[in-house]
Amino acid sequence: MGSEPRAEPLRLGSIAPNFDAETTKGPINFHEFIGDNWVILFSHPEDYTPVCTTELGAFAKLEPEFARRGVKLIGLSANTIESHGGWIKDIDEISGSNLSFPIIGDKDRKVAFLYDMLDHQDTTNVDSKGIAFTIRSVFVIDPKKTIRTILSYPASTGRNTAEVLRIVDSLQTGDKHKVTTPINWLPGDDVIVHPSINNEKAKELFPDFKMVKPYLRFTPLPKEKTSAAN
Repeated sequence: MGSEPRAEPLRLGSIAPNFDAETTKGPINFHEFIGDNWVILFSHPEDYTPVCTTELGAFAKLEPEFARRGVKLIGLSANTIESHGGWIKDIDEISGSNLSFPIIGDKDRKVAFLYDMLDHQDTTNVDSKGIAFTIRSVFVIDPKKTIRTILSYPASTGRNTAEVLRIVDSLQTGDKHKVTTPINWLPGDDVIVHPSINNEKAKELFPDFKMVKPYLRFTPLPKEKTSAAN
């Protein structure tokens, strides 16, 4: 795989590349899997590794919250489906979860390569055959199959599932109400009126908005109006 040209870089706003793959829930076509849902695709370097085990257990326990928001989870690890099956038993035993979302078998790194999930910088991050491990990537994809968020973590660092859920709430709430969310926002906190909305329109949409600066206008938005209330 090292001799192949590197995949085109994916950016926010790119259409998520389609692929066919085997998963722990059977074969899928990724675009068909997305359907009319939001999807979170996240990768793991290897089965039976400690950080990955804790992450998948956390995602499994939080899956009902994602499902309430119309979000499907799908993992990827660079091993076979058979290996995934045994690993899932360990994950459920250790975390007390009931992992039910599919995990892609990507032993040959085909999907990882397509999504540029490979670590090309750390030459020590390879398997016994010298093939680069997948890094910890997260792609938040909307129903139009547009990539809305890309997160990349080194193999040594576990992700924050609460942050992934917060990002989903921010994106879905922003799409619905024409707002953006400030630093450390959580559902129920004040939001920012989108810059494209003039003050006259803002008064119609957000009667209680406050102007801190001409370019910074806050407005209350109860948690009940966010995607967290779905």
